[in-house]
Amino acid sequence: MANPFVHLELNTPDPAKAKSFYSEMFGWQFHDMDMGAHGTYSTFKPDSGPGGGLFSMQGGVPGWLAYVGVEDIKKATEKAKSLGAQVFVDSQEIPQVGWFSVVSDPTGCNLALFQPKPGTM
Repeated sequence: MANPFVHLELNTPDPAKAKSFYSEMFGWQFHDMDMGAHGTYSTFKPDSGPGGGLFSMQGGVPGWLAYVGVEDIKKATEKAKSLGAQVFVDSQEIPQVGWFSVVSDPTGCNLALFQPKPGTM
């Protein structure tokens, strides 16, 4: 597949409870990163497949968001828009990691696009 899923993210009202569930259910180990005013972002990486992260929701609906890898975040975001997607978060940088955007496809399903910085993946 040319553009695989590369990251999965859980927006949850209770990160401690979610980490406990996924640790016990699947054996995932979490690594916490202090994000300053944005709280704590906890990453995980299973033995195979894409890893992800979870954080305390700052609004919105609890749930998973899938990230698809792209070569050029700005072009991919514009292409999604031209195909009828609504752009919720235009391309933003994640320092030392890459860039992402969040769109809703024409059917109303949310999806994130992700371009890694060279040498990070």
